[in-house]
Parts: sequence; C-alpha cells; structure tokens
Amino acid sequence: MAIITISREMGSGGIPIVHHIAEELGYTLVDGDVIRDAAEDYDLSQEALQQIDEKPPAFVENLDRQIELNMNRIQLIVLEQALKGDVVIYGRGGQDLLPDISSVLRVRVIAPFEERVERWAQREWIDPDLARSLVRKSDQQRAGFIKYYFDRNWTNPIEYDIVINTIRISNETAVKLITEAIKDPYLIEKAHICKSKIQDLIIQKKIQIARLDDDRIKDIWFNIDVVDCHVTLSGHVYSENERQAIISDSKKVEGVLGVTDNLKIVNY
Repeated sequence: MAIITISREMGSGGIPIVHHIAEELGYTLVDGDVIRDAAEDYDLSQEALQQIDEKPPAFVENLDRQIELNMNRIQLIVLEQALKGDVVIYGRGGQDLLPDISSVLRVRVIAPFEERVERWAQREWIDPDLARSLVRKSDQQRAGFIKYYFDRNWTNPIEYDIVINTIRISNETAVKLITEAIKDPYLIEKAHICKSKIQDLIIQKKIQIARLDDDRIKDIWFNIDVVDCHVTLSGHVYSENERQAIISDSKKVEGVLGVTDNLKIVNY
C-alpha cells in the first residue's frame, strides 16, 4: 500500500506535478477537492474548511478548541484515505500525520521566492506586489500550521526523502524521480506493516475528536496512545467525571479492543 506525501510552496509548481504523478501511477489524489467532497460526512462545513485548512490557530481558547476539533476531522479524512493505500497526499501535513510509517515517500517541492511570485502573478493575472504579499502570507501560514500542530520546521530538508527545486528540474523529470522512488525495495519491504499502524492512528484520531467534542471534558491535554488497537490513557484530568467520560468515549470508538486507564485526577 504505497503512500506519497507532497509538501509544496505556493507558486512552486506542485499542483501539476501531483496530478501527473497520480495519473502516471493510477493512485488516488488526496487534496483539497477530496476533503471538500467528504466534509459533510465528517460534520465539517465549507465555512469551517476555509477558516482552518492549513492555517495556524486563532489563539482564542474557545475558538481554538473548535478549530482543533475540525482540524482533527480533516486529518481523519486524510488518514482513512491513506489506509486504502496507493494514494498521493497533497499538503495537509500528510507526512506528519503518518509518523513512523516507513513505507511513506515524503516529497517537498520548492522554488525561489521571487520566481514563485512571478509565476503566481502570471497564473492569476494579478499585480506582482499583490502576488508577493499572497505568496509571503501563504508561506507564513503553512509554516505556522506545521509548527503549531506538528512542532516541525516546514523547510528542514532532512524531513523529506526528495526535495525538488522546480527552477532547476522540469516537471517531467520530477514526476519520473518520484514514480521511480516509490518502487524502491526498502519502501516495498516496509509496506506490509504500515496498515495496522495507520489503523491505530485512525483510532487515536477518533478518540481525539470525541474528547474535543465532549463538553464533559475540560482538560484536553492528556495522552492517548494506541498500539494494536489497544488504547492507553495517561496524564491527568481534573475530575472523576472527566476520567469516566474519556474512558467511555474511548470504548465507543469502532475497532478498540481494550482501554488501559493510567489517568490521574489532579484537583486545582
């Protein structure tokens, strides 16, 4: 079950590359269109998607809890698509949603800032100064999104298997590099073990959604770990009612085989 994740800078030329890769390999492309089409089934409005998709939080407590809830719903869409295998995940922190999944090919598409500004101005038929402002804002939002939700430097090349500079490498060559890389024996060898790990990540994500959506739970910072469909809860909550609520929410998630409660109650 091959999985390719592609991170890109605005104006770098990532869009045609991902479409060509998906077409060449016959893979499903998981992008904004797929998320928008699935949104209603995951209790996501189109307005919510516009507010949160690949953006950092608002840093307003009540609003941020709703933003994080909706962000987790988007991430669940991506994970459930990844479970099917043979997918190209475009943006949305795809590689960070699949930690320790060694069969994932992680790709980044870049280009120099001024080149991206020029491309965006030409593509959208807008003034270069406006294009420069939009590209800069996009870079800041996406960098903030990755840093806040995944605590990672978006631009660090060591986080990727392939980094493609589209001012030096043509789209055709980029597609060839990626479609050949996904056939690497190491990735193929590891593919058989990733399905169960993704299933665990999906269970973890569903429990995270449940706790964010449960008004009985005020503290959302305790830990949820899932291994082989067994859930371990650790950290602290503020009351016995919160403890019972999260245990109950966890047991209700489809696929959970057991729950270990290591939560501590801390009264303030």
